[in-house]
Amino acid sequence: MAHADQKLAIFRGLLKFKSNVQKIWGVLIFLSIVTTIEVVLGIIKPESLMNMVFGMKILNWIFIILTIVKAYYIAWDFMHIRDEKGSFKGSIVLPLVILIPYLAFILLAEADYIFDVMNTGFVSWNF
Repeated sequence: MAHADQKLAIFRGLLKFKSNVQKIWGVLIFLSIVTTIEVVLGIIKPESLMNMVFGMKILNWIFIILTIVKAYYIAWDFMHIRDEKGSFKGSIVLPLVILIPYLAFILLAEADYIFDVMNTGFVSWNF
């Protein structure tokens, strides 16, 4: 794709850049800020975020949401998904929209089952 055809904006056009280098730095700074928020929350672990919502702590939900936001921007800007045709975007994004929640459900259901077996069942923790 030609340089003139590339979109030099992020956040749905809220921030516009003059060159690809500036855009890369802008996305990198955004991703760094999100990562810093994740790390700080992981270190501090505020007590107000330890309440359970839908079977998981609010802090864990925040980590999942921020990780999905980072994955979106990495794919959208660094892998140039935004510059592709609509059908190709759909073929990339739609399976992920279906697959990621499905895999998260499997992991959470399996972890809950293992916790119940180890906590109340005949098998004990051996590690």
